[in-house]
Amino acid sequence: MAAFRALVAAARRNGPVTVLPEKTRIACQVRMSFAAFTLKKHLLHGHVVLARRRDSARFTKIWGPSPRNQVHEFRLRGPDDVDEEVADWLREAYAVGQQKHLASPGHKTTQIN
Repeated sequence: MAAFRALVAAARRNGPVTVLPEKTRIACQVRMSFAAFTLKKHLLHGHVVLARRRDSARFTKIWGPSPRNQVHEFRLRGPDDVDEEVADWLREAYAVGQQKHLASPGHKTTQIN
């Protein structure tokens, strides 16, 4: 699907990306997965993982498995839907995939000895 190829190209503008085909989806990964997509006949369901809640009318659902990992779901119909807004989501999600948000000031880590 052309929308999927456009998403991967936009993600790769941020740096190297591993594309992982899984049983029910295709994930994009750096250090951890930062986006995933399910391809339908005329539609692409996807999500990006961001370190914060980000508002957009294009998100169909936002949920948070943790305060620093907010999953933003969306749908695309074609490659023209992969515009600068979507590229910016992928830029932010790529940094989450690199786990840069965990090195930000104020983040506490727990060390187990």
